[in-house]
Amino acid sequence: MSEQSAAGAEVTAAEVARLAGVGRAAVSNWRRRHADFPKPVGGTETSPSFALAEVERWLRAQGKLAEVPLRERVWQQIAAHPGGPVTALVTAGCALLVVRDRPADWLELTAVSDERMAALLPPVLDQVLGARLGPGHPLEATRPGPAAMPLLRAAAELAAELGARKAFEFLLGRHLDANPRQYTLTPDGLARLMAALAGPGVRTVLDPACGTGSLLRAVSTVGEVTVLNAQDSSPELAALTALRLALNGSAQVRPAAADSLRADAFAQDAVDAVLCHPPFNERNWGHEELAYDPRWEYGFPARTESELAWIQHALAHLREGGTAVLLMPPAVAARRSGRRIRADLLRRGALRAVIALPAGSAPPYGIPLHLWVLRRPAPHAVPPQGLLLIDSAAGAVGGAGGIGAIASVAGEVEAAWAAYDRTGSVEEVQGVSRIVPVIELLDDDVDLTPARHLPPPAAGGGPAALGAVRERLDETLARAARLTPPPAVPAPEAAALLSLTTIGELARAGALVLHTGTGSGTGTAPVLTEQDVYAGTSPSGTLAATADAPVLTAPGDVLVPVVGGATAARVVDGTCAGAVPGRGLQLLRPDPAALDPWFLAGFLRGTANNRRASSHASTATRLDVRRLQLPRLPLAEQQRYGARFRALAEFEDALRLAGRLGEQLVQGLYDGLSDGSVTP
Repeated sequence: MSEQSAAGAEVTAAEVARLAGVGRAAVSNWRRRHADFPKPVGGTETSPSFALAEVERWLRAQGKLAEVPLRERVWQQIAAHPGGPVTALVTAGCALLVVRDRPADWLELTAVSDERMAALLPPVLDQVLGARLGPGHPLEATRPGPAAMPLLRAAAELAAELGARKAFEFLLGRHLDANPRQYTLTPDGLARLMAALAGPGVRTVLDPACGTGSLLRAVSTVGEVTVLNAQDSSPELAALTALRLALNGSAQVRPAAADSLRADAFAQDAVDAVLCHPPFNERNWGHEELAYDPRWEYGFPARTESELAWIQHALAHLREGGTAVLLMPPAVAARRSGRRIRADLLRRGALRAVIALPAGSAPPYGIPLHLWVLRRPAPHAVPPQGLLLIDSAAGAVGGAGGIGAIASVAGEVEAAWAAYDRTGSVEEVQGVSRIVPVIELLDDDVDLTPARHLPPPAAGGGPAALGAVRERLDETLARAARLTPPPAVPAPEAAALLSLTTIGELARAGALVLHTGTGSGTGTAPVLTEQDVYAGTSPSGTLAATADAPVLTAPGDVLVPVVGGATAARVVDGTCAGAVPGRGLQLLRPDPAALDPWFLAGFLRGTANNRRASSHASTATRLDVRRLQLPRLPLAEQQRYGARFRALAEFEDALRLAGRLGEQLVQGLYDGLSDGSVTP
């Protein structure tokens, strides 16, 4: 990509730091120390922006940059687009679709001037978009002018490097990461689970609240999907989803931009499957104007029951025997205002399963959401006599929540649903899954919350398991006693006069390398989260897919959380090597010939050290790792300190494990005594 094509793009100090692979503090230092550093061209006094082309020239002249990565340059053009990043993404996505579907035409278009290219492009766009998206799609008015041609050429260049699909996914992912509060996303792992529950043989699919298209993208990889129907009330999201799906495969994409409940674009269509992550707790969903809508076959939803309106909307679009999978807040299973509709869904056999997910599986992350699996009953068919209830939170790895927990329970959930769907029965797993007779559920409350109908698991796994926990606790307490540090010995006064250096100075000298955790990249490596560092546990996160190659942890690396104010530092060992550092973590990779990792981690945990290097925003405390201090000591003396710090870390790990085992034993005994499986 030529420098001219990026001339209008602007970058913030944080983006300059990303381009150069340094911390933001380094950019501030460059501005103070170098009179020739580019002057701000926009932004504010506290958050200025700079011309990308000028920054690139300066970095290259200073030897701080060999070449701005192509993907970064394209993203900067997207972010700096005068019409906003969504407009730029839609424009670039249209060009990428032409690159993918009509590569010969694209080469002819790019062989002329920008003005001529802008004149020739619209009819080609109309043909490509019309062929993939059908008539009346939300991109019909797309007519990029000459000023947009450099961006389109750059996007095509990125497609030559990554492929058209991956190029668009990278740019869209960067936009979503930069605006986390504007979008409610369905995590990829949950989307794959919902697609799997829709079953094989699915050819036509609808998502009436498609958002960014994650659910339809997931289902397009299952079976032989031929038609993807996507509707969203936001024209921007409908356009982005249309392009994302068109670039993702060969299925016919039929997008629509309108409120699905009020203006159903697919009212006459019956599909094999409906997947939906609808908006929760809406009051203005159309209660007044839709009172006599024929979709309310199972009862007119109350104003407070918008989710039951979405459920019936989904059922109305299914062919006989078709499957709907919807993500629901847990209150839908129990609110009294919805009990009559829930009862009718059960009596007529439309509702087949309610699956409680681990907390943190999807936004809002603080509550354990539910999946409802429904099926359109055939006329005169005998409804099933039981409802499958699954509490998958009980099967999450370590009982922990979070997005990563979905991966640990998805297989069991899919297997239980497949068995129930195939045979009408499933092996009961105490506390986890059970088929509950419909007659048991049709009481005054019609409460479908799985945990309320599943017999609790044996306390702590039963008396034998509790005995094993107690034995392990005894061993751990004995180990902790052996590891208890000896009495502290006062240091001589000369020790307080040691010469100090900072992490930033050590990085500039090449004694260590800094990497900022992102939790994203290519591959399938697990993600080490902030909570994993604090708790000393194995990696529990899942990788957010982007086109970037991730930095993987290696033995001897030191990980430091930078948000929250708590002091922690973890030296990477075999249990967490090969993981991707998550968001909120800074990875320090010391040169073993210059720095001992345990010496480094030990001094980074000092309370006074952290206070000096911390800044306070309105809602959080942030640690500037580069300002943390270390004494200048020979490697042999560092190793002496390091041995003591390592012993302290082993003692701390033993105390943590003893605490967890103690809690497990105590709760198990409470449960056992209260449920009768353990005698007093």
